[in-house]
Amino acid sequence: MSRFNLRKLLGDWQSYLLIIVGSVITAISINMFLVPNKIAPGGVSGIATVLYYLFGFPVGTTMLVLNIPLFILGIRHLGGVFGVKTLFSTVVLSVVVDLTTFLPVLTREPLLASIYGGIIMGAGLGLVFRSGATTGGTDLAAKIIHKFIPFLTLGQLLLAVDFTVIVFAAVVFKDYDLALYAIVTLFVSSQVIDGLLEGVNFAKAVFIISNKSKFIAERIMKDLDRGVTGLDGTGMYTGQDKTVLMCVLRRPEIPVLKSIVREIDKNAFIILTDVREVLGEGFKTYE
Repeated sequence: MSRFNLRKLLGDWQSYLLIIVGSVITAISINMFLVPNKIAPGGVSGIATVLYYLFGFPVGTTMLVLNIPLFILGIRHLGGVFGVKTLFSTVVLSVVVDLTTFLPVLTREPLLASIYGGIIMGAGLGLVFRSGATTGGTDLAAKIIHKFIPFLTLGQLLLAVDFTVIVFAAVVFKDYDLALYAIVTLFVSSQVIDGLLEGVNFAKAVFIISNKSKFIAERIMKDLDRGVTGLDGTGMYTGQDKTVLMCVLRRPEIPVLKSIVREIDKNAFIILTDVREVLGEGFKTYE
């Protein structure tokens, strides 16, 4: 096997190892903090928590079953953009959640459970996102809904889906305090994910200089469903005209973009810069 192929194989193994570690950490949060305290911070795991208390269904298995139709709809309406890694991470997380139900419950105090559960879940999901994968669930659901309701941003749809799950859990458990704890968990986990992936900033603008800009732009638009703008540029040393790509991305999309660029052109020049506010499709709307 050539050195190039060996490096590529090792790189893939590192990504999948990161997914496994992130899934284990996320499962620890679910089984040691969230599920025992009936905290359902949105997402498929939140629905699975509610169904566990209603019918006794295993949380991990329920997560997997709920994700299957989302994958089918995703393939139909979005194409296979979420890739093998996302499928792998979804299956691994579901299995690990059921295999770690023996873990002890560390606290029965809902506030402590929501905070520490959010921190640990954010750390686990952050590692999964850094591998270039997602865990399916509400992220995928929001993208599917966005195809039918394009006037709402993905961020708004994701918030709406998670909020619906939280309200559903509060109604089922007849305890609206739990909804407030779930919101705390959702907020804390999102902040931890931000910190792991790109700091505390809302988004990042990316500038890419490459001789293969056209191919990179096509992959970004296809795999990330993000718009890309081509800017005219000239290399002052070589005098050669180039197309400089510019796009704005959210937190889980940064490692995926790096992987795309590395795959197409290892000599490409990438600039990441912090963005404090973004107005437009896929982000905030104008007020």
